[in-house]
Amino acid sequence: MEPIARADVAAFRKGGVPLANALIEHSGVRIDAERRRGRGAGVNPSGRFEPVSRHVFDDGWETMEELPPFKTEVQVEKPRTIITRNESPDISFDRSINPYRGCEHGCVYCFARPTHAYMGLSPGLDFESKLFAKPDAAKLLERELAKEGYQPKIIAIGTNTDPYQPIEKKWRIMREILEVLEAYNHPVGIVTKSALVARDIDILSRMAEKGLAKVALSVTSLDRTLARTMEPRAATPPKRLETIRKLAEAGIPASVMVAPIVPGLTDQEIERILDSARAAGAREAGYVILRLPLEVSPIFKDWLLRHYPDRYRHVLSLVRSMRGGKDYDSEWGKRMKGNGPYAWQIGRRFELAARKLGLNLERTKLRTDLFKAPKGAGEQLMLL
Repeated sequence: MEPIARADVAAFRKGGVPLANALIEHSGVRIDAERRRGRGAGVNPSGRFEPVSRHVFDDGWETMEELPPFKTEVQVEKPRTIITRNESPDISFDRSINPYRGCEHGCVYCFARPTHAYMGLSPGLDFESKLFAKPDAAKLLERELAKEGYQPKIIAIGTNTDPYQPIEKKWRIMREILEVLEAYNHPVGIVTKSALVARDIDILSRMAEKGLAKVALSVTSLDRTLARTMEPRAATPPKRLETIRKLAEAGIPASVMVAPIVPGLTDQEIERILDSARAAGAREAGYVILRLPLEVSPIFKDWLLRHYPDRYRHVLSLVRSMRGGKDYDSEWGKRMKGNGPYAWQIGRRFELAARKLGLNLERTKLRTDLFKAPKGAGEQLMLL
């Protein structure tokens, strides 16, 4: 991300070239506002693994075509396995499931955007419009749970892309996954920004009665205007709070994730978000500081310039103060919470507010002792 930092300084000092142009030249293709209406990213840079980089420019011949708007396209992906393992000490789970690749919510800060480069696609607008669904996820899950020696631990869903993004209404992959997990009493933890999770309250409430399910709603801001531009196709903040209430009333342990906290833009809302979530029924809370890995940095900067140009320098200054002077620090132990005085201040504010509201007094521990492995493919089925 260092070239971006140099572009920032050069553009500010030169004065004659708008900073936005310097960023767009670095980050890729400028996309017309009409083509990206309802989307988060404003650019669609080539993936970092591509041999060429595409740039749109006017050559003076006035032959520029009017390209169609970005429409959501879904392709079927056929993975061989569905449970992803990790060894990160920063997170509390060692396995997760991603029913979808890419996310239509279009959150401009999404740290999962760079994964689209592995598909030969852009982490920009492609990430939120060219999606991949895994319709065999439930079958694969059942097969993996049936493997000899499988040891049950919490499966986290929603840690990369949102399992309840809009296309879930049609594909229903997440619901099929929950049906498998319920059938074999396997614990699950869900993180989402979508009110669609309330559709599955019937399954989740039955699992919660056995101590097998909990759900966290991510709330970045209570400002509807800010949320609409930053997370264009996610549920509105009031809808997310309402969903917390529905989950809590159904007996499902509900928590709130203040994530990500964008310094200089949303950090002043920490206490209000926690207070509102607690009133809705949340009993636990967590937070994550804004992360800008790889291609996310120029995409977020372009968005910040388009919507909050007056805060651009201040926000980035605070971000870099928590990342050792860089846009991002991937070091374990620092990447989620940041480092330095400002990160410390945010952490203490969060802890004090949570304690005052009675949040995190007890942590919901899901059970693993109820797990019943599926019958293996080669196992003799019992007669009557």
